[in-house]
Amino acid sequence: MLNTPHEIAISRLSMLIEHLSVQAKQTDQLNSKHKSHRLIENNDLFSRHLFITESDKIYLYVEEVKKRLSEFSRLYRSSVGNTNKAEFAKSSLLHIEQQITALMNAIQANPAMHQAAQANFDARKKVRIKSAQAAQLKQNDKYSKMAKSVLLSSYQLYQQLSEHHEFERRLIEMITDREQQRMRSKGANTDILSQEVLALHQRLGRCRKAISSIERNIEKAEKLNLR
Repeated sequence: MLNTPHEIAISRLSMLIEHLSVQAKQTDQLNSKHKSHRLIENNDLFSRHLFITESDKIYLYVEEVKKRLSEFSRLYRSSVGNTNKAEFAKSSLLHIEQQITALMNAIQANPAMHQAAQANFDARKKVRIKSAQAAQLKQNDKYSKMAKSVLLSSYQLYQQLSEHHEFERRLIEMITDREQQRMRSKGANTDILSQEVLALHQRLGRCRKAISSIERNIEKAEKLNLR
């Protein structure tokens, strides 16, 4: 039978702590399922002067209170007739009651706290998605510009190749024409036509060298385009 106020208090607090223990375990289990919990798991749940425990698990704080109540019970039994111990026991009981109040408030506030964390989590997620989309658009734009550059380069090279092939054709025609004139010519004109034919062959050689260079550049451009 409970006779003293302290014994009644110990019994009442023991029952309350057991109830808090069940609630704390349920709350911790729910918190572990929320991704948003990662945003607040490193935050201090309680004031450091109130609890020694440092954790995001409420159940561990309840365990600390259980130990404190057990210590208080032993201290109370040994404090009979000792004023100093009685005062210390009274202070210890007050601290336990403060801890229990803080735990009850934390469990009650837990849903609202996680709703706020979830909103923050969703906002950060949206920012990450937008950032990733912007980066992807930037990368796509970069590749698009590169592709256009390669295509433009290839187009210009093919245009140059076509122009040089036309030069080549005209030079061949001119050489053929000068050769025919030289065959029909007599006297001084033969030497002049021979010099012209030599000069045209030199121009044809340079033209064909340029054609080979353009063809190599086209091949390089097409290899880059295939990557």
